[in-house]
Amino acid sequence: MIKEMLFTFLWSLSPFGEAKVGIPYGLLNDLNPYFVFLIALGANILVFPMMMFFLDKINTPLLRWNWYKKAAIWVAKRAKKGSKGNFNKYGYLGLALFVMIPLPGTGVYVGSIATYLFKMERKKAFTANAIGITISSIIVWSVTFFGQGVF
Repeated sequence: MIKEMLFTFLWSLSPFGEAKVGIPYGLLNDLNPYFVFLIALGANILVFPMMMFFLDKINTPLLRWNWYKKAAIWVAKRAKKGSKGNFNKYGYLGLALFVMIPLPGTGVYVGSIATYLFKMERKKAFTANAIGITISSIIVWSVTFFGQGVF
């Protein structure tokens, strides 16, 4: 049980799944559904401050390595391309809408990178990300929880 809780947390923290993977993992491993929601949501919300710290303190020194710089530029271009229309038109609401879509490439990692690239106010961007993450987590939790009885 502790192993499944830890994996639920780690999947929800991971850029390879976020809560979109953590929630189904926890629910399909018979953990308490409400506890799964809280663990996954909490871990996913933690991503934003971790990413801001990384982008502010660690990203810049790493840019001197060519392999990292190429990868960072590729990620930045994808984040800008996928999110620019939402932010220009809707601002922080657009950020929340972008993050809340429970599809790959639309989570808090890209939302954090977009916050950094577009130089958005951090407190408002954190709130927008948290709202988007919460709505996305509710969608994923509901589909997984209520869909379990179908199979």
